[in-house]
Amino acid sequence: MQKILVTGGCGFIGSHTIVDLLNNGYDVISIDDNSRSSNFSIAGIEQITGKKIKNYKVDLKNFDETQAVFQENTDIAGVIHFAAYKAVGESVGAPLLYFENNLFSLINLLKCVEEFSVPNFVFSSSCTVYGNPDAIPVTELSPIKQAESPYGATKQMGEEMLQAFTKNGKCNVILLRYFNPVGAHPTAILGELPIGRPQNLVPAITQTAIGKLPKMKVFGNDYPTRDGSCVRDYIHVCDIAHAHTLAIQYLEQGKNESHCDVFNLGTGLGVTVLEAIKTFEEQSGVSLNYEIAERRPGDVIAIYANNDAAVNKLGWKIEYDLKDMMRTAWAWELKIKAQEEAAINN
Repeated sequence: MQKILVTGGCGFIGSHTIVDLLNNGYDVISIDDNSRSSNFSIAGIEQITGKKIKNYKVDLKNFDETQAVFQENTDIAGVIHFAAYKAVGESVGAPLLYFENNLFSLINLLKCVEEFSVPNFVFSSSCTVYGNPDAIPVTELSPIKQAESPYGATKQMGEEMLQAFTKNGKCNVILLRYFNPVGAHPTAILGELPIGRPQNLVPAITQTAIGKLPKMKVFGNDYPTRDGSCVRDYIHVCDIAHAHTLAIQYLEQGKNESHCDVFNLGTGLGVTVLEAIKTFEEQSGVSLNYEIAERRPGDVIAIYANNDAAVNKLGWKIEYDLKDMMRTAWAWELKIKAQEEAAINN
């Protein structure tokens, strides 16, 4: 079994990707400092797969701690790098926090990849690198425009670092630009568990519906879209997770066309915020308490993917639609509530 290091393995996408990797025969280790996640995910991974994995509670900004993981695991065949702060709104208010965390962690990781001759690297990038695109759907050849947020800027800088890093030909990289990952594992054992108030739409929806939040805000209803709210491309987290396994396999099989290949990961369907809310209400049977608020700094107007490259080259298939995304996210939220109530009663 090839050993894959997943950074941010306790996080939303990282934990689902570990499940997918394990189910496809890989050996996996994780690094996560749990600053934005919970070790709860490790137990969920083990419950779903029946396999134990080790998480190193390491801050990737600390080079010595990061290097020690590689020294202990000299047989790492690939790295999938998720560990980063990801909230657009927070990044606008705290840009230095994002530049420090997202860039220093990547630099230290790449130093170790170079030192220990790790051949394959998959980078968690984002559609935010396209900024406000001139035309949609965006392809991998769409212009990289000025980022609308410091978070987006860190993804652009990360891609630039990796493109430069691969020019020595010693490591092959895939940049996966994903759109809006949502939903939860169909077992409801894993899902998105934001620390503090959720910064992303779907956990804000489910937490409002369950009563954790009294009301949620829709940021802007005066955009030039069909109902005035922002348009996004929502993609189920399990579909995103499987794309990372396919990316590792693609590199292992030598199918990469360059030392740094790029793929969009989205459904190719643009959905407005208000349409997403309506779909949730239909799937859950809950009427959501929300209000229209001012536009949020850093938000792009509309973006969705052309995913032809991922479909045709990686062999990627979309298995979940928007209804599945909302249904699994709601099942996850209900599961959390049941667990919390059981803990109180015990």
